[in-house]
Amino acid sequence: MADTPTRSPLTSTSAWQALASHQPRMAELHLREIFADDPDRGERMVVQAGDLHVDFAKHRATTETLELLVRLAEERDVAGRLHALFTGEHVNTTEDRPALHTALRRRRDDRLEVDGVDVVTQVHEVLDRLSAFASRVRSGEWTGSTGRPIRHVVNIGIGGSDLGPAMAATALRNWVRDDLDLRFVSNVDGDDLVWALRHVDPETTLFIVASKSFTTLETLTNARHAKAWLHERLGSETQVERHFVALSTNAEAVSAFGIDTENMFGFWDWVGGRYSLDSAIGLSLMIGIGPTAFGELLEGFRRIDDHVREAPLAENASVLMALLNLWYRNFLGASTQAVLPYSDVLARFPAYLQQLEMESNGKRVTVDGQPVDHHTGSIVWGEPGTNGQHAFYQLLHQGTSMVPCDLIGFAEPTDQSLVSEHHDLLTANMLAQAEALAFGRTAEEVEASGVAPSLVPHRTFPGNVPSTTILAPRLTPSVLGQLVALYEHKVAAQGFLWGINSFDQWGVELGKQLATTIASEIADGTDGDHDSSTTALLRRYRAMRGEL
Repeated sequence: MADTPTRSPLTSTSAWQALASHQPRMAELHLREIFADDPDRGERMVVQAGDLHVDFAKHRATTETLELLVRLAEERDVAGRLHALFTGEHVNTTEDRPALHTALRRRRDDRLEVDGVDVVTQVHEVLDRLSAFASRVRSGEWTGSTGRPIRHVVNIGIGGSDLGPAMAATALRNWVRDDLDLRFVSNVDGDDLVWALRHVDPETTLFIVASKSFTTLETLTNARHAKAWLHERLGSETQVERHFVALSTNAEAVSAFGIDTENMFGFWDWVGGRYSLDSAIGLSLMIGIGPTAFGELLEGFRRIDDHVREAPLAENASVLMALLNLWYRNFLGASTQAVLPYSDVLARFPAYLQQLEMESNGKRVTVDGQPVDHHTGSIVWGEPGTNGQHAFYQLLHQGTSMVPCDLIGFAEPTDQSLVSEHHDLLTANMLAQAEALAFGRTAEEVEASGVAPSLVPHRTFPGNVPSTTILAPRLTPSVLGQLVALYEHKVAAQGFLWGINSFDQWGVELGKQLATTIASEIADGTDGDHDSSTTALLRRYRAMRGEL
């Protein structure tokens, strides 16, 4: 294993101590006062990252706050650690390997040698194979076993092998060709697979099985049942290899399943699942939107990679997002972060970011194995506006917890045929909500509006809820890539600040191991060695199954 960098505790750094001294005054300061003291901050506290206009003005942070936060980033060598990530150093220390997802979108003429191998050449070899295969499917050259072209593409994966392409397929649904139907199966609950296969024609269905090891329990369970479904409808002699391809590195298991390894597309250990959208995992998306649009997605990733590499810390959008998140998480008591896209096609984006942030930074020990003495990770959640406004915004405005928010909007609608009135109203809601969250409405203002005195407390909005507003011209493949990369680098910078490893996920293992044991006990009727509650539930489940 590579040497694990040892650092002094975060809370002992001089910048942390300065922030702790600064916190009491800022905790009492309202955004109304901050704007009164700094009226031009709306023009000044913005960063342009690619096509993304990122507005930080409505944050509970003064110029001094930001200077102290940037000083913390300097003391924690965030710029150096980001450079290490980009250049392939083994920043994933517990697994002794790089976290080199940025190599997936490097230009063809770039060169990046890691452990003696030029990874950019490898990446483009796979991209070329993916593009050729996607083009064959789209043109109708690739057919099912009965000779009919593919019209339904079913991606079977879980975690990053599902969330990334599923999110992107929804976000870019206006780029998906009308005669191609993309579906996604992840949950081992059989209802997920059954529902996905409703109203699809087996003769024109292609399954993409996404599992690096080709042993993932949920994915392989769904894949086996998908194959049984195909055999039941087309006959046991059906050519499975015309209806299944694999995203994997386990050629032996792929071949044993019945998939031709010529149609197996690999990726690398240095690609974490939650960072893998722009790898072979994106094959279903590439089939849907085409290789050209997929290339635009990769170019969008690259634009933010370049910004993060080149921008000073104080002008680096991802680093500033990370620093402000740390400020709220560690100094102002916020445990959650709301992501509120004002775009219906970004409905899955908050769920995508849940995995990206919570699996990356939900850690309780530092890179050198010592318990952290500060909070890490935020609980990420959200829904598209304006739906969320009629659901949980009540808590954001008048609840007792402060929830920092990211609001994401676009100058033009995704579908150009939409009536502009719709989009103007959508954007007006986004801007209004950010303003209302920040400034609220005082009791005096409510009284002046003529409200009955007994209702004044109920109609008062405390405000002082911070938010970042991200505005882009239009949600295109390139802009989606930019948004994803913006948050990828935010999460990495947070991990470097907190001194944790953002690139492993040991926390997902224990439950999976226990589930395998319990599944065998359900099958053979034994109780195993569990606590009294688990044993009683296991017996009750078997009894209920028997009664049914």
